[in-house]
Amino acid sequence: MMPSMLTEEDIRLVSTVLSALGNPTRLRIVELVSKTERPLHIKAVAEILEKDYAAVYRHIKVLQEAGLLKIYEVGRSRVLHPKEAGLIEKFVKLAKKTMKKE
Repeated sequence: MMPSMLTEEDIRLVSTVLSALGNPTRLRIVELVSKTERPLHIKAVAEILEKDYAAVYRHIKVLQEAGLLKIYEVGRSRVLHPKEAGLIEKFVKLAKKTMKKE
């Protein structure tokens, strides 16, 4: 019996998430937003990472499209909230496990 195969939709979804997390800046953004007690303003994220607001915003849009972050409008500000707070820790554990030399 052949094991069940991933559907094209599954492959596309996983690929989108992994592609979004494959950029070091985006990975840092998700980690930063996941570690804070309250949602962060995009401007605060840019300042913490010492990056241009427009560049950070483009990264955030990729993360939002991948379903990793939510953007909320609060007045004239935009704040970020992770959709899956423990996600980065899970990926780090997996990466360490798979990269472990035997």
